[in-house]
Amino acid sequence: METNQTQIKYPYLPEGCLIESVSGSNSYMSLAKGEAKKSNDQQQPTGAVVVCNNKIISKMSNKNPLSSSWAISLHKKYCIRHILHIKTGEKYWACPGCATNESHAEYRAVLDFQKKNIKDINNPELYLWGHWWCCKPCWDKMLEIGIKKVFLVDDSEILFNSRNSKNILGHQFDSNASK
Repeated sequence: METNQTQIKYPYLPEGCLIESVSGSNSYMSLAKGEAKKSNDQQQPTGAVVVCNNKIISKMSNKNPLSSSWAISLHKKYCIRHILHIKTGEKYWACPGCATNESHAEYRAVLDFQKKNIKDINNPELYLWGHWWCCKPCWDKMLEIGIKKVFLVDDSEILFNSRNSKNILGHQFDSNASK
């Protein structure tokens, strides 16, 4: 499997862990994108797939804590974390519309894996579509089952970074926007 590794400054990356990128046509990344399409998060849908020994162990999408489209659109305009310029990945508790780490795709995929009570796994990996890094609580959860390598889609630091003017947020599933 061919992967690309670049010198991207991630907001958080634990020592000894790696983030690599793969093409959007990678079969596991395609599955992660399919999971993202199931998300109820209109702002930044993400999907995660846990793989071990070329076997899919778990897959999950993120979920938005808000249930009505009215509340979601209001949050998109008036997110307390954005208004207060809180850095990405921090203080989710400050805004009721921001998904807590328990709602993140990677966190949910690990929880799903843990419920299955699978033994004897070696070097599990996670494929994440729809975001460009993993927050500390998600890394902590992934490390519980031994995930030390996360694969993102090529150019995710541009495509899914709200601070990058060339991002595709809001158009992730348009045929000409995403990989």
